[in-house]
Amino acid sequence: MGRRHVIADWDATYDDPILLSKGEELWLTGKSADWDGYVWVWAKNEAGQEGWIPDNLAKDVDGKTFAKTEFSALELTCRQGEALHGTAEIHGWVLCKNSVGSVGWVPARNLTRFAKA
Repeated sequence: MGRRHVIADWDATYDDPILLSKGEELWLTGKSADWDGYVWVWAKNEAGQEGWIPDNLAKDVDGKTFAKTEFSALELTCRQGEALHGTAEIHGWVLCKNSVGSVGWVPARNLTRFAKA
């Protein structure tokens, strides 16, 4: 993914974001939201944490819902002008690492790629 430049401040939204392990059972509430053309659904994990997850992360098996992959909804607070390293992108969000090693999701619309020299 590479280096990104923060073009608009972002403050992490949740203090206790939902964490999922691959294969973990989860429960969908039926609540959904559109984020820049992508569908996110409200989920609850086995530990009781709740939060938004990408709609394509959940799979139904015999009437139960499970996480297809590991997922953390941890967001990264960042400020305009900051340089980040993007490692993954999903549903309009980029997983980034800052200069002190903190990792979390930042909206793609708040970032731009560094121009190549």
